[in-house]
Amino acid sequence: MNEYWEVLNPLGKKIANTGTIDDAIRLCEMRGHGHTYRKVKFIMDQVIDITSTTDKQLPGQQGLPAAKEELQPVELQQQVWLPEGQGIPVNAK
Repeated sequence: MNEYWEVLNPLGKKIANTGTIDDAIRLCEMRGHGHTYRKVKFIMDQVIDITSTTDKQLPGQQGLPAAKEELQPVELQQQVWLPEGQGIPVNAK
C-alpha cells in the first residue's frame, strides 16, 4: 500500500502532492487560512506474469502476398520531384 498527502486550496482544488504529513502541514501554514491536506492511499494490484509462445508479428502481417510490381527509381523520382520553375528569380535585398 502506498500513500501520499494532497494539499488543497480553500475551493478544494489540489495544489500539491507531498510525501510526508510534515510537508503537507508546512505547506498549509505557508499558504494561509483555508488550505487543507488529506491522506491518499492506493493499493497496488497484483502483478501477473504472462509468457507467450506465438509469433511476435501482428495478425494482419502473416501470410500477405508478395508485391506484384516494383517501382523503378525514375518513376519514383518523377512522382516526388516538383517541376522546375519558369519564372524570373526574385532579388530580396
